[in-house]
Amino acid sequence: MNPPVDPQRRYAGKPLVRLLDAYVLWVIGALPPEQESLLVQMTPKLQQTWLRSEAHWHEVLAGQMQFPATMPTAIREMWQKNQAIAAASRATLTPVDFAYMFVDQNFNHDT
Repeated sequence: MNPPVDPQRRYAGKPLVRLLDAYVLWVIGALPPEQESLLVQMTPKLQQTWLRSEAHWHEVLAGQMQFPATMPTAIREMWQKNQAIAAASRATLTPVDFAYMFVDQNFNHDT
């Protein structure tokens, strides 16, 4: 079993990684309401920073990252597949662990 990830260390100097983790959690329905609220409040700043006009924080991020329209479906399918693999191995895969794994495997972690 891997040691727990220190979020302060994970996100130090990497604000995009924090947004990507939140996006994955949002897609699988596991984003905590307080984090969602903060991201909603951040939306105007994200729109301004990235010159995007999408209405919601996750749309702004998806547009900036040029995610295909199928990205949420692909993430949910991978979440379900990995949940099945973990269950078959009698292991637990938390939503946060999945988000970290997905972001680390699919995006440049130096973002």
